[in-house]
Amino acid sequence: MHKKDIKLNLLSHSEAKVRLLSEYLKRYINIISNDGFTEKINIYDLFCGQGLYEDNKEGSPIVILRQVQDTYKLLVERKTDKIPSIDCQFNDKDKDKIDILRNAIIALSLHNPSSGNLILTSQDYKEEVTRLARTFKRTRNEKHFVFIDPYGYKDIRSEHLKSLMDCGKKCEILLWLPVQHMYRFSENGTPEALLDFIEELTQYKEWVPNDNVWKFVNQLREGFQKSLGEKYFVDHFSIKKDEKTVFCLYFFTSHIRGFEEMLEAKWEIDTENGRGWEFSGNVPSLFYEYRTNALEQKLKAYLATKRCFNNDIYEFTLRQGYLPKHTNEIFESWQTNGLLDVYLSEGVKARKGAFYVKYYKAGDANNNKVYFKLK
Repeated sequence: MHKKDIKLNLLSHSEAKVRLLSEYLKRYINIISNDGFTEKINIYDLFCGQGLYEDNKEGSPIVILRQVQDTYKLLVERKTDKIPSIDCQFNDKDKDKIDILRNAIIALSLHNPSSGNLILTSQDYKEEVTRLARTFKRTRNEKHFVFIDPYGYKDIRSEHLKSLMDCGKKCEILLWLPVQHMYRFSENGTPEALLDFIEELTQYKEWVPNDNVWKFVNQLREGFQKSLGEKYFVDHFSIKKDEKTVFCLYFFTSHIRGFEEMLEAKWEIDTENGRGWEFSGNVPSLFYEYRTNALEQKLKAYLATKRCFNNDIYEFTLRQGYLPKHTNEIFESWQTNGLLDVYLSEGVKARKGAFYVKYYKAGDANNNKVYFKLK
């Protein structure tokens, strides 16, 4: 009897996965298309599967093409200047799945040649990653988004991710990992494939079992961050099916604005499920075991370390997995209750509510507009 291929059916947790992918791509394509610089957007799905499943639900390549089609149509309707070409490459080592995907795309009329090229390939993942890393470094005025949804984790290496991103802020990656299997293995005896993965990621020889799957998820995120370095941004979106089953998407970028866009997509999904940000309460978040006052405590500790300007607070907030609006809400509360003073860079008190915690381009004077002091 053949082992059931989980990619033949789109499970409930995978629906959440492709929804986050779609929400982010909508933002990503729209922003990049209006930056006045990018001439081409390249989207890659390196383990694309067959696209349509036996339960008639749509997988990542179909979701990607729908989002490309919808966003491109809106850009045309808005008469956006110089709309970049949006090329999509879908890859799966299984040629039969690529054939099924090709037929599905034709049947659904999902490719509009005017929006960009469609490329279907059946290459080995490691070979394709190596090729793409070389290609990315040679491109100019292009952006690359890579979705990696592997059938396991034995081929995934942080050095491959870094090689893709090490191309001058041109690339972002969304990686899906079966953390529920990885966590169970770490509890009950670590197989060689997982041991290799962890050692390469965390750079230590012995893996200490976690007593909590959320700690395992966060430890992997910290491992990715340490492995890749501080010039990159790493975040995760966890999907809890039940107490023992958790799936996780890890997001990587070297551009802070792209990082904020992913966080916005994540928080939008979380809020719709009724478990998002609520500063006045202690409601656990969908995507991590945070409590809603966690950011408040982290901000207090961070402000005690040095003189923090608004740009420092902006980056710190994002690296904690929160949005500027969350920090602004806390600052407004602190200022109203007489706990926070805000000063212009020259030392004069700023007007009430002027926090400037948002994205500014490099070199903009507003990056260091104000600094903060807790009383």
